[in-house]
Amino acid sequence: MKIVSILGVKIHPLTMRETIEIVDRDFIQKSKPLHLMGVNADKINQCVDDSGMLEIVNNCDVVNADGASVVLAGRYLGIDIPERVAGIDLMQELLKISEDKNYPVYFFGAKEAVLQKMLENLKLDYPNLQVVGQRNGYFSDEEIDDISNDIRTKGPKLVFVGITSPKKEYVIEKFLSDGVNSVFMGVGGSFDVLSGTIPRAPKWMQKAHLEWLFRVANEPRRLFKRYFVGNVTFIKRVIKFKKEKHA
Repeated sequence: MKIVSILGVKIHPLTMRETIEIVDRDFIQKSKPLHLMGVNADKINQCVDDSGMLEIVNNCDVVNADGASVVLAGRYLGIDIPERVAGIDLMQELLKISEDKNYPVYFFGAKEAVLQKMLENLKLDYPNLQVVGQRNGYFSDEEIDDISNDIRTKGPKLVFVGITSPKKEYVIEKFLSDGVNSVFMGVGGSFDVLSGTIPRAPKWMQKAHLEWLFRVANEPRRLFKRYFVGNVTFIKRVIKFKKEKHA
């Protein structure tokens, strides 16, 4: 796969269709473990500030541009990234494949009530989906080995991890180091959206690259700093990088 880089962070310039094909053919069907990564401005900022996060991202076999800001930054820097591969959309596409091909899945994350409501909704949308395990996202350090063993024992092809970053990335790496041969995908707040707890932006806002603004409007206390302060920081870093590159 072709690899590009923004601020030292690896990205595979893949479309949604290409991503699904690669994940299914090269990892799920071969029972090969994978940390399926999506990066947005916030994640790239984390990588710049945290060498451990940078190492995790750059060691992932599939890294999507999960943010309009990343696609736009690529254009500004002369880097071709074909499209945004939104995490929640990719998750739903992988759920469709899992239902069609009878791939067992596991859900790990969110509050218990949110998790259960999401599972109820998924039964309606994917009635033949084989869910082999579930666990809310609240746990102590002492429980992490038991969770890892539970996932390994139940043998899901895909594990969707709906806990906050950067915790989820380090937890996924822990599971992989324990030898769990699943495809792990960190999905952030997707459990909240799929449960109906938090609405998703209308299609026109998604197409206009304004989904982030809709999210901030719905969760201002939690997301204002991440998107407004974080995006400004990201833009400044990208502009500085371009200036230094052409100096």
